[in-house]
Parts: sequence; C-alpha cells; structure tokens
Amino acid sequence: MVADNPSSLRLVGDADSSKRRQIIDGARKVFLDRGFDGASMGEIARAAGVSKGTLYVYFADKNRLFEAIVEEESLEQGKLAFNFDPERDVAAILMEFGQAYIQVLCRPGGGSAIRTVMAIAERMPEVGRRFYTNVVAVTVARLADYLKARAKLDNLAIDDFELASTQFTQMCQASLFMPFIFQVAPAPSPDRIEEVIASATQMFLAAYQRKG
Repeated sequence: MVADNPSSLRLVGDADSSKRRQIIDGARKVFLDRGFDGASMGEIARAAGVSKGTLYVYFADKNRLFEAIVEEESLEQGKLAFNFDPERDVAAILMEFGQAYIQVLCRPGGGSAIRTVMAIAERMPEVGRRFYTNVVAVTVARLADYLKARAKLDNLAIDDFELASTQFTQMCQASLFMPFIFQVAPAPSPDRIEEVIASATQMFLAAYQRKG
C-alpha cells in the first residue's frame, strides 16, 4: 500500500477551502442583496459560479449556509482591535473607541449583515444569539474591563461596569445607527460621527466622573 502524499492532501484541502470560500462569498452577496427569504439556492449557486450539486456538497440547505456566513462575520468583527490601552485616560479612549465603533457598525456591508441577522433572529434564534455573543457582548465586555481598570485613576463612580459600557455604546449610536440600519440615511460622515461621540463622551463623564 502506497502512503498518501502529504503535498497532494494539502492541495486537495486547499482546493476544498477555496471552493467553500467561493460559495460563501457568492452567498453573502445574494443574502445582502435579497435578504434571507429572497435568496434561493439556485441564485446562490449562480452567484458563486458553482452547480447546485456542488453547493449541496458543502451546505445541506440555505439555513446552514446562512449560519456559516453569520459565524464568519461574527468572528471577523470579534477580532476588531479597538484600542483599550489602560495607560490612556478615559476621555481619550471613549472618543477614539466611539468613532471606530460607529464606523464599523455603520459601514454599508456591516449594516446589511446586521439587518439580515435581525430579520432572521426570531426564526433562527441560535444564529442571533451567536452574533450577539461574539460581536456585541464581546465589545461591551472589553470596554467594561477598561473602565474597571481606569476607575480609580479617572475618578469614576461606577457600580456596574457592564451597564456603563452598554450605556456608552448606546449613546454612540444615537441618531446614527437607527436611520442607517433602516436605510433612512446613508452611512454618517466622519464629522457627524465625531460630533455625536463627543456628546456621548461628555454625557458619560458628567454621569460617572466624581466632581472635585
């Protein structure tokens, strides 16, 4: 019996991964353009440049394919390197983080992905939970950890750091996220984002920073 050639196995694995990537990229475009209900496996196959037979080799149905896309989006957003340097003061970090956070949240592709997940979460709650856990909760927890580390240094009177973190992220979204997610307005300009985040930072410090 001849041993398997490791190089050949690697080439097969690479080809398999490349084909899966091709399918996911095509499916993402169809889902974002048409939503979950409007997307069909036939249209996804055409967009991905594969046969329906090949599509079903990799994904048993539309639900599994959508879950794979959401999982990938969750992992990518979870890797975003927001700067929570504990050596820097809270006002500077809140301004910097808030602007980066909204730029991610309101980027056209990201907005479409969030809209699609929101639309399907009631029918596929596990998908919604996974997206929330890997994206929203991770960001809130990282900001909460930073605030806890800086509380004494910046004279912050915070009892519930996770609540304070959530409050700040919600204030950052004010007048920006909802109009964007419902397609009432385009992605906000950098100047408008800076204006809103400056207001959110001022309100946050007014609520939590001890006087004197």
